[in-house]
Amino acid sequence: MIHTVKHKSMPDISDEEIKSEVMDLHVSIYQKFGYEMKYIRPPKGEYSERTLDECNNLGYKTVMWSFAYKDWEENNQSGEENAKKMILNNLHNGEIMLLHGNSKDNCNVLDYIIKEAKNQGYEFKTLDEFEN
Repeated sequence: MIHTVKHKSMPDISDEEIKSEVMDLHVSIYQKFGYEMKYIRPPKGEYSERTLDECNNLGYKTVMWSFAYKDWEENNQSGEENAKKMILNNLHNGEIMLLHGNSKDNCNVLDYIIKEAKNQGYEFKTLDEFEN
């Protein structure tokens, strides 16, 4: 899933800037990994009808999350046990979980979270599988 180059609020920028934010990252990912991205999550979850239309015109489907918690501030982590509690207490069917990779707590507990979610009967799927 693509997120944009500079994490700008999409409703605050022009259509041309949206195109640049999305497609510059698209090209970079393709050049480095040979992967054609097709999903986008608007930075900060901020969008408008205009930005949804613009991303759709670029060939992207906008996908939002159904769970998130304040985990993105690297110097304000709440500890691994809290991360486990926050994530596991909010598991639900069809969940699209937003976790930030710059959170050391998330990185340290991710293996545990995946195993525990599977133990509880949850499955992990790609967005392509999820749509079908």
